[in-house]
Amino acid sequence: MLPPAPDAVDALARLLRDRRTVVLSGAGISTESGIPDYRGPDRRDRPHRPITYQQFVRSEEARRRYWARSLLGWPRMRGARPNAGHRSLAELERAGRILGTITQNVDGLHQAGGSREVIELHGSLGRVRCLDCGTLEPRDALQRRLLARNPGWRAASAAALPDGDADLPADALRGFQPVVCARCAGMLKPDVVFFGENVPAPRVARCRELLGGAEALLVVGSSLAVRSGLRFVEAARAAGVPVAIVNDGETRGDGLARVRLGGRLGEVLPRLAERLGTAA
Repeated sequence: MLPPAPDAVDALARLLRDRRTVVLSGAGISTESGIPDYRGPDRRDRPHRPITYQQFVRSEEARRRYWARSLLGWPRMRGARPNAGHRSLAELERAGRILGTITQNVDGLHQAGGSREVIELHGSLGRVRCLDCGTLEPRDALQRRLLARNPGWRAASAAALPDGDADLPADALRGFQPVVCARCAGMLKPDVVFFGENVPAPRVARCRELLGGAEALLVVGSSLAVRSGLRFVEAARAAGVPVAIVNDGETRGDGLARVRLGGRLGEVLPRLAERLGTAA
């Protein structure tokens, strides 16, 4: 995709310049950090079907498959670094242009890029939660336990998939053993909202509180295909808060946006920061 024309970025800057802005971000801002997305325009393969919450809690085999794939996918997720888009949003926050960021991403790259006011709508892959006792464990610690439990397990190289997953053939699961909660031997799940699972109500309330102080909503890198994100765009529009969308591809909210432009966020957001008076 060609970069947006300078006047398109100027129009975005004019909309946001004198307005307190909240950001809603999606996977598209992290693709430039090497993390695959679900629906981006660069995907040529069939859409990835993530595990659902119901599959995970009901099937021991599904959990074994998930953790084997996660064992392979976590190092790439863990090694991802924030890009110019993340850093530009952090600069805009420090300059007082952005009130905070609601992210649909689970990779922690906004915080790594310097943003402080971040609500992780779908949780974080950096934590694991016991579904029985509620204990939280760092994902790095779980990785060490998984490796120790499976010292002889080896799998062929696997293609990276979204959200720290990896494409692993069924026969490669042979011999893999997941681990349980170190405190109560309960079921472990990444501290993220799976498909088929609801975003916790207190988290939604925090998002609505943040949006309540916004004079503009800037959507970056999200197709808004998931209802949990689209509802905030609809709420902003209903409240008379102007919406701007920057995404490399169509979104479900395009008809609600006052300003809409395409282009890679690692190019657009630094230019926006420059026009708003803070260099990223």
